[in-house]
Amino acid sequence: MTLILLALLLWAAGWTLNATLANGPARQSRAVHLAVPLIFGITLIAMWELITRGADVPTVILPPPSDIATTFGNNLPMLWADFVQTILKGALSGYIIGNGAAFLTALLIDRSDYLRRGLLPLGNFMAALPIVGTAPILVMWFGFGWQSKAAVVVLMVYFPMLVNTVAGLSETTGMQRDLMKTYAASWSQTLTALRLPAALPFIFNGLKITTTLALVGAIVAEFFGSPTQGLGFRISTSIGQLDLALVWAAIVTAALAGTAFYGLVSLLEKRATFWHASQRKH
Repeated sequence: MTLILLALLLWAAGWTLNATLANGPARQSRAVHLAVPLIFGITLIAMWELITRGADVPTVILPPPSDIATTFGNNLPMLWADFVQTILKGALSGYIIGNGAAFLTALLIDRSDYLRRGLLPLGNFMAALPIVGTAPILVMWFGFGWQSKAAVVVLMVYFPMLVNTVAGLSETTGMQRDLMKTYAASWSQTLTALRLPAALPFIFNGLKITTTLALVGAIVAEFFGSPTQGLGFRISTSIGQLDLALVWAAIVTAALAGTAFYGLVSLLEKRATFWHASQRKH
């Protein structure tokens, strides 16, 4: 009970500190923007530790963060091999292929109203396909290696990227397009000088959305067949062995990879669209 009360006091202290920083005179500084989520995350982890210890929660239900950290450290080589198999081979390759194919398809759709009317409804149909139904089929087609996971990721990221790119290419106004016509600009010149820069915020929005979809798709696909490596394989087998600490260690690995992946895309977005209103500091 003492540890639970300590957890509640810690939550009150963290909340007060964050409220003070968020409403203080330096609330717009970069240090405060980094400190607020960091304090919030540390507070949640500390409360998790104190509550699971104080309430004697069985480790098969919810292990404390210290046990997860110990398991994570003791299994770094195995988790690294799982990371390479799932993230670098399955998720990243499918992410690149799926987003690249969606971008090229968006350019074709932009050139043809016939393709716009035919492919967009088909893409909507593909996006509605449940992963639990398509993943076993793709595993049978492409085998138990990373190729089948990449195929699942392609299906998951293709339509969101397609929709965002098509919307971005339509972002320019009629007056801007007419101005390019007065300069006798070709379609490719108009694309590179006007429409593609205007579409970049939409394209990066699609890239950020598909970062998480790619990771989820690759991990879930491994539940339906994989070699003896992979984060999805590790999670499913560890649950069967009631090794919840290792399950959470694999989840932490996936979360860290997803956060880094999303952060990298966001950094590229800031560099490429620094001129856009969404990137300006107020």
